Amino acid sequence: MFAIVTIAGQQFRVQANDEVFVHRLTGNVGDTVEFSTVSMLSNDGNVTLGDAVKAVVKAEIVAHLKGDKVLVFKKKRRKGYQKLNGHRQALTKIKISSIA
Repeated sequence: MFAIVTIAGQQFRVQANDEVFVHRLTGNVGDTVEFSTVSMLSNDGNVTLGDAVKAVVKAEIVAHLKGDKVLVFKKKRRKGYQKLNGHRQALTKIKISSIA
């Protein structure tokens, strides 16, 4: 059984016991969160789409962390213009406990 669920503005294909990195969620480590915006549900070949899906995905927050550093470098040749910016995305690691 798997589901396609929207979490923090992104869609993920999840199954029970999956661990997923999502954008930072509010809550403490060990808290349980529920996601009710399920777009698709597949149960042994029976596929349910759209508004007919009445499922809830429950997950547990495992950790809050930062992603890898992404460097953004801008340059205009022969003009002496250079700019370097770095960014680390704030992430939350969640473990899917059940799809009901």
